[in-house]
Amino acid sequence: MPRQRDSSGFPMARDHVCWGYRRRGEFLDRAREFLAEGLAEGARVLYVAPGDEAVLAGQLRTTGWFDEGVRRGAVRVASVESTYHRGAVVDPAGQVGFYAAATSEALAAGFTGLRVAADATSLVRTPAQLDAFARYEHRADRYMAAHPMSAMCGYDLDELGDETVAQLACLHPAAHAGATSFHLHGHARDGSAAALDGELDMAVRRLWPLALERADLPATAGTIEIDAGDLDFIDHRSLFDVADYAERRGTTVVLRTRLSTPARLCELFGLTRVRVELGW
Repeated sequence: MPRQRDSSGFPMARDHVCWGYRRRGEFLDRAREFLAEGLAEGARVLYVAPGDEAVLAGQLRTTGWFDEGVRRGAVRVASVESTYHRGAVVDPAGQVGFYAAATSEALAAGFTGLRVAADATSLVRTPAQLDAFARYEHRADRYMAAHPMSAMCGYDLDELGDETVAQLACLHPAAHAGATSFHLHGHARDGSAAALDGELDMAVRRLWPLALERADLPATAGTIEIDAGDLDFIDHRSLFDVADYAERRGTTVVLRTRLSTPARLCELFGLTRVRVELGW
């Protein structure tokens, strides 16, 4: 089912959220809310943003839960520089490994998991940074789908631009309202390589193939399976992109969807590298 939102457009299913903001205070409000929810669920929470860690701690100290949470090891604060090495191009596998270790540490300490709110604006300023970080976002999402970690990733829309943030939002299972018309993410319901929801049309003509490439979906026995049960629309051009992707990788892509049109389009255009299975 599509993800519900509150009256402000903030996703209520908060396993991995992309939150584009235009005011720093807006991000702080959402981060505090997101982290407080994690604390209530018994998780260790981590706040990551640019700047001095004492200043960052002050940004959370206005909440009633900060000092007590620090005392019992439930609340941590870290600078972007110490967590991601700002200015460098992120290593997707290495960064996921960092958070996997932090999640394991939280579990060993008796917490239910790890919840992170991070302002990642400074990590995607160059084309190389953006490409690597988008790949990391999807890899991290696949990790979160199978482990007790959740995250809210903040991006400054005024600094980066809506188009840049859309390249990141589409690789999250949830995002701020209007960020992207589709999501390619790791929270599949059936063990597929990925899940796909939303709409794929001319509006995402450049974004969709880029997202597919960055997701680097794993193949099993020569096929890449995608849970498209919440896909509302896909046009023929987007199916061509799927077929091209499968051809480059020497695989067949299986789309599991409730839509009947994709199967007819694949037959009409002879897209033998795409197999559509009706379900859901």
